[in-house]
Amino acid sequence: MDAIPLHPASADPKPQPQTQTAEHGPKPLNVLMVGTGEYTTGFVGGGASGSDKKVGVVGLTMFDLRRRGKVGKLSMVGTSGTKYPAIRAHLQKNISEFYNNLDTSFESYPADDKKDPEAYKTAIDALSPGDAITIFTPDTTHYPIALYAITRKIHVLITKPCVKTLSHHLALLSAAREHGVFVYIEHHKRYDPAYADARFKAQSLGDWNYFYSYMSQPKSQLETFKAWAGKDSDISYYLNSHHIDICESMVQQQGFTPVKVSASASKGIATGLGCDEGTEDTISLLVSWVKKGGEGKRAIGVYTASWTAPLKAGVHSNQYFHYLAERGEIRVDQAKRGYDVADDRQGQLIWYNPFYMRYAPDEEGNFGGQNGYGYISFEKFVDGCRLVNEAPLDKRVEVLGMLDKRGLPTLRNTIATTAILEAGRRAIDEGREVGIEEMEGGGWKLI
Repeated sequence: MDAIPLHPASADPKPQPQTQTAEHGPKPLNVLMVGTGEYTTGFVGGGASGSDKKVGVVGLTMFDLRRRGKVGKLSMVGTSGTKYPAIRAHLQKNISEFYNNLDTSFESYPADDKKDPEAYKTAIDALSPGDAITIFTPDTTHYPIALYAITRKIHVLITKPCVKTLSHHLALLSAAREHGVFVYIEHHKRYDPAYADARFKAQSLGDWNYFYSYMSQPKSQLETFKAWAGKDSDISYYLNSHHIDICESMVQQQGFTPVKVSASASKGIATGLGCDEGTEDTISLLVSWVKKGGEGKRAIGVYTASWTAPLKAGVHSNQYFHYLAERGEIRVDQAKRGYDVADDRQGQLIWYNPFYMRYAPDEEGNFGGQNGYGYISFEKFVDGCRLVNEAPLDKRVEVLGMLDKRGLPTLRNTIATTAILEAGRRAIDEGREVGIEEMEGGGWKLI
């Protein structure tokens, strides 16, 4: 993914303040960002992240959507307010001064001199029905934070994985229906242009029968995730969730549903780097799918993820899949995208991914990455929330159903992904094959 310099642009030493550009349509959406770490701010361990997200994704996107008039008030909540002075300085230097004085202001919780693991409640209570939150926190916290917001009629975006268990996923779906809010899972790979086009072309190749995917990140990420790796979650939840969702979005249109999962894991490298003794290095899931009403038609999905890839691989994330169907096949390799940079400071050839987040400014000095699929994912959530808010109360269920039918990664459209991820975890822990049953009326259970 794309790297950016950690210094202000030099073309205009005194950039002029930006003016907010109002766009036609529903009123701006107020957003609370839950979680202040790498993905939200790019701030890790007292400074800019050493990964490709040096200025984050969520915050930068929301600041720019506010500039464009789609987002209104912004706030942020973490567990420790003592980080905020350094975070604000980081955002000022690496976003405001780099992108033509882009406004990075936000209200923060808890106070700068406080620590409070439940500050998210205070921050959510300060919102109004129809406002929204984004959740980028450890996997085990997604469910209580999301449920707290939903019951207060707040729209919710959750980073993948949505939650760790099928029961929690179904409980959130029920609550979202009851309270009439939009809940969206941030599966940004759906908007990768190659993956999106592959999903479309797959529908003309006949019945699916085999899918293999691989995704990895370098061992350096284990330092970032050491606080929760192997304790609160695993590499399958973190990375396999991308391709399981892609596969589900491709084959659910054909009527395929998962029925059983087996799994294997390797260990030894992460624990040698100081991670918890339960931390696996690489996890592979083998999933059997059947076609509903398909006279015994079955398919195989194999999903592999690792966070012990080489440090000098030239890419931040290897990511590719092979899709085989009745009348053809599709192969997508999105690690090396025909764009490489030789930089003496790196000491090696680097393959960047500007299609995810393009950090280069536009010709006016503003952030110019609105076409990146990381940005697009958030914008679709914001647009969906604004559509729901504009609808009369008696029409909101209809609008939410329309958003489901668009194929967005909503709670309804991602049930199988959560079922597979939990089944994989249980298969490893219990040493057995775990069944998945989709019941009449939309119910699901693991067996």
